[in-house]
Amino acid sequence: MEDDTKKWLYWAIPAVVAVAIGVALYYGRSHRQAEQAAQTPAVAVPEAQAPAAEPPVRNPLEETPPPKPLPPLADSDPSLQESLSGVFGRALDPFLVPKNIVRHTVVTIDNLPRKKTAVQMWPVKPIGGELAATGDGEELTLSAANYARYEPVIKILQNTDAAQVATLYKQYYPLFQEAYVSLGYPDRYFNDRLVEVIDHLLATPDVPGPIKLKRPSVNFEFADAELEGLSSGQKLLIRMGSANAAIVKNKLRELRQAVAKQ
Repeated sequence: MEDDTKKWLYWAIPAVVAVAIGVALYYGRSHRQAEQAAQTPAVAVPEAQAPAAEPPVRNPLEETPPPKPLPPLADSDPSLQESLSGVFGRALDPFLVPKNIVRHTVVTIDNLPRKKTAVQMWPVKPIGGELAATGDGEELTLSAANYARYEPVIKILQNTDAAQVATLYKQYYPLFQEAYVSLGYPDRYFNDRLVEVIDHLLATPDVPGPIKLKRPSVNFEFADAELEGLSSGQKLLIRMGSANAAIVKNKLRELRQAVAKQ
């Protein structure tokens, strides 16, 4: 019996030592890993950000199917000129620039709320003649004769059916949108910009006159700093005279009614 006990101890002691060493190694490694984890600063994993939402369309336009398929934007002038004749007759021909009509219209509308517009990009020819002024020196005022320069265009506008213009615009809208995107507005909606510009022009102050001018260089400027600080579109309305501007604003309201979300 004593010999059996000795044999058991002979085999058990090494086994216990081996287990003890294994346990020590395991817990020693676990302890070191825990210490390292505690010493290592936690790295924040950035949350995936949702892509920026496209600005919502404020004035969705119910496009009107054209009588025939629209041509490509680059080839749209003949078709659009023919359609314009159906609305304005031949009255618009002397004023229309029949080249890149859609593109130039979009560029001009987009620029009207800015300080300057590129006259060479207008879809219509500039009003002939020079700005008319009366007086001299510090007594310069905008002459009423200046307003007569705008009368031929104002007369065409006054006789225009805004509903017909809106229908034509809706028929050709895909081309207007394409031209607007090509200006660098891939996520913008041109009809929203049109309504925005109409509202800007309608906010033009009514200045019945006399309107004082100054001429610091070649060109005339409004003597009133607030008037001179207005956008190119608003200053154009003021230059054409209060009565003419009222006619333009009435047509703009009619057009807005036809293209803006009610």
